[in-house]
Amino acid sequence: MFRRGLGTREETAVTASVFGGVHGFFHSGTWTLIEAVLVIMVVVFWAATIFWVYKDARRRIEDMMLVRAAALLGAVPPFIGPLFYMLFRPPEYLEDVRERELEIRAIETRLGGSELRCSVCGCGVEPEFLVCPVCTTKLRQACAECHKPLEAAWQVCPYCETPVTVDEPVALRGQRAGSTRRTRTRS
Repeated sequence: MFRRGLGTREETAVTASVFGGVHGFFHSGTWTLIEAVLVIMVVVFWAATIFWVYKDARRRIEDMMLVRAAALLGAVPPFIGPLFYMLFRPPEYLEDVRERELEIRAIETRLGGSELRCSVCGCGVEPEFLVCPVCTTKLRQACAECHKPLEAAWQVCPYCETPVTVDEPVALRGQRAGSTRRTRTRS
């Protein structure tokens, strides 16, 4: 008679030899080495995630206590802590925040009019000042008729239509005006 399949004794022997090979592999020196390498890789990856959280938190958070707390959050629940940190971290780097604030200040300055400064000492001056109140550098010339301040490029006083004469050159940044008087009439 023809039998299909193997007998129970033969089946047990084949099964034992297959599982015996697998059992032998997991109790060999090769598997021990693979386990050690995997454990080292997991520990290195865990340390790398802690370092990444710390480094990223330093770029996003000013307070060092909060940076350390974020790094601790990245360390304590391994591999889940960095995910929590990513969900709740500040959206911008501190450098980007500072840059944006500087840009806003620059735009506000441009829109609000330029703040005038003395070319010699850098002190803030008003548009109607003829001399700097700190270093006494001549800033503008006064009109000969109405005595209102004139801009350097004006050829005629816009207030009283008097032609402008230049008495003394205006000091440039880092230089003081010379003591020589020079007169010219613009027409």
